[in-house]
Amino acid sequence: MELVKVSNYEEMSKKASDILFDVIKENEKPVIGLATGSTPEGTYEALVKKLNSSDVDQNNITTFNLDEYAGLDKHHEQSYSYYMHENFFNHVSIPEENIHLLNGKAENSETEVKAYEEAIDESGLDVQLLGIGRNGHIAFNEPGTPFDSVTHLVDLTPETIEDNSRFFDELGDVPSKAFTMGLNSIMKAEKIVILVYGENKKEALDALLSGEVTEDNPASVLNNHKDVTIIADTAAIGE
Repeated sequence: MELVKVSNYEEMSKKASDILFDVIKENEKPVIGLATGSTPEGTYEALVKKLNSSDVDQNNITTFNLDEYAGLDKHHEQSYSYYMHENFFNHVSIPEENIHLLNGKAENSETEVKAYEEAIDESGLDVQLLGIGRNGHIAFNEPGTPFDSVTHLVDLTPETIEDNSRFFDELGDVPSKAFTMGLNSIMKAEKIVILVYGENKKEALDALLSGEVTEDNPASVLNNHKDVTIIADTAAIGE
């Protein structure tokens, strides 16, 4: 586990995009796992510029997203499908058939999660980009999620619903369930990059760096991975 200290958001975004771009260049058919939220927006902006100014054949890139709200149509402005197209896919030329996104409106949740996990196993993941929640959640895997979990449907905690309410008109509009890659799904990636930004993530980062591995802290499972890069700003790292 490597901790990369950065002084600001722009430096974080550049470092993360450099790592993702290097993985893309190093693999003939790269498979990259993607995350949503405000933290990776700069990473996607930087990666778009790198890809479009390079000779990389984007037709060979495959992507998997971590999660999606259950009940939201892919065109809903708060769906992660919409986010990914606005921030990344609309600005690159990765074929639509190579883009894997969980379907928030899936008629059968069991069929949806099983097919998604099978697709991950078939393609593999060369790198997975992650953020981290205040309570240590990664993707929508809340405290108590088994380390052997694969893609599944979850009930969101009140804390996560409250955190995400800033993106909706009111608290009642926030979905209470989500589809998410499981902790075991994430650990299948050859390389993991986790972005930790801001003072409000300091406690979560401290818990991750403590080395204690417990299902009470989902992110702690990353201590068992062979190749993790944490990119954290000075506010998150603290003294």
